[in-house]
Amino acid sequence: MRNCAAVQSRPFNIAQALQEAVTLHQQGRLREAEKLYARVLKAAPDNFDALHLLGLIKAQNSQMGDAYRLMSAALKINPNAPDALINFANVLHALKRDSDALDCLDKALALRPGDLEATLYRGNALAALDRAQDALSCFDAVLARNPHRGDALLNRGTALAKLGHHAQALADFDAVIAQAPNHVEALYNRGTALLDLDRHIEALETFDRVLALAAQHAKAWNNRGRALQALNRHEEAVASFEKAIATDKNYADAHSNLALSLLTLGELHRGFTEYEWRWKRTGMSDTRRGYRGRLWLGEFPLGQRTILLPAEQGLGDTIQFARYAPLLARAGATPILEVHPELKALLTNVEGVASCHARGEALPAYDYYCPLGSLPLAFKTEPATIPADIPYLSADDASVAKWRPAIEALAGKRVALAWAGNARHPNDRTRSIDLKLLEPLFALEGVSFISIQRELRDGDAAHLARHYNVTHVGDNLADMADTAAIVALVDLTIAVDTSVVHLAGAMGRDAWVLVPFSPDWRWTLGGERSLWYPQAKLFRQLTHGDWPSAIATARDALLRVAAKQ
Repeated sequence: MRNCAAVQSRPFNIAQALQEAVTLHQQGRLREAEKLYARVLKAAPDNFDALHLLGLIKAQNSQMGDAYRLMSAALKINPNAPDALINFANVLHALKRDSDALDCLDKALALRPGDLEATLYRGNALAALDRAQDALSCFDAVLARNPHRGDALLNRGTALAKLGHHAQALADFDAVIAQAPNHVEALYNRGTALLDLDRHIEALETFDRVLALAAQHAKAWNNRGRALQALNRHEEAVASFEKAIATDKNYADAHSNLALSLLTLGELHRGFTEYEWRWKRTGMSDTRRGYRGRLWLGEFPLGQRTILLPAEQGLGDTIQFARYAPLLARAGATPILEVHPELKALLTNVEGVASCHARGEALPAYDYYCPLGSLPLAFKTEPATIPADIPYLSADDASVAKWRPAIEALAGKRVALAWAGNARHPNDRTRSIDLKLLEPLFALEGVSFISIQRELRDGDAAHLARHYNVTHVGDNLADMADTAAIVALVDLTIAVDTSVVHLAGAMGRDAWVLVPFSPDWRWTLGGERSLWYPQAKLFRQLTHGDWPSAIATARDALLRVAAKQ
């Protein structure tokens, strides 16, 4: 019998295997490269390159947990490798650990100053940390060296948009699209910038381009609906929001926007049902989590139980929905209110309210709670069943007595005036008016105007001082009880869509509302009257931004009022 020589296996060559793996990796053959990296690590568990590059493949396959584990191990072996630090920063960014990503990128840039990739990714991390201005400097630095780099243009545009520089953002998005006409993200961002610039038809056309390329782009369907809302095409907007929801059933922004269109169209029950999604929309804080007890949305009779009605949004919304408190009291429940401090004195005397508390004050015991904005849903409100027992608010005698001498000393018809809402309101540019545009009103004879504007803007004080028939008292109003006293004493209140018109409407006083072309849902799309405030008369813009025509109509009407001295 012949003896056979033993077969000797070739020793595993780590360096050669690693080189082959890198070649496969560069060719995009990730599965084969992954297997070779894994073999290297089996033979040499502390091999820096294999740990780093296998981690990179995991990141490319969106396996961020594995990528984090492998790259962390690699950086423990060599913490001063710029490429590994940059790649690890991208993994941290994907895991929403942007502060840690920023630290990695700063280390990488200290080792390799001016690295374009590290600078770009540093901008991305800063943007994710809501440091858009700092991010902008990073993107500018990249574009200074490579002006046509698409990802830097796109990200700079996004940072500019966050800072409110929408025209500059649009230019960056257009530069990306010039290089790549079907770049979906750039097109989407372009449409959004056009929305913010009130160029609604162009925005609509841009979102249609996005959807032709990506029919399931939920955000594009949502923003397309927003453009249609701004054009008062609410039936089409509803269809667009429904498309967004069909793509992502839990898309809260689309549900909330759908609610607003439905409410504008008068579909109140369905609209208020969708309105409950407001708690999950972008930028909204769900304050309900801070309340004890059970949320009540009208599912069962309350009987003799106590229910807390907390305010949740602006002063006007609180005033509008406070009308439901008496209905609860008449049904046997005990309602208590929690409201903005400036509304406490005013709302204390709402019929049936057991007590009224400012936010932050200790609350008495209660069994259930219902946010004020959810009461229309709880009562299954339809246009014909809007509670219209007006007035349901009144000025208190002490405040009226305090203001009576000053108001009654004014000659002619007395008109309270407010031309701007909260400057921080997202729709401020649409609903507030430049004071100079009210000049036709100030020119009328036989009218004394009382400015109840709480916050004057640049130039307003000087402009008011030029008119003998305007008395500014806004600086002396302690709260809405003071404002209510003036509304009670004047002949008429004229204001934009802000809390003042809600106050006058709830008091049953004559009020004229200057309404933008695309109105808030409660003013609907047409007509001179509101179902929520029958005493209010609406003066509408006929086209977007056309305040002069609305003010001219109001001036003619005021001229007739002044003539009836």
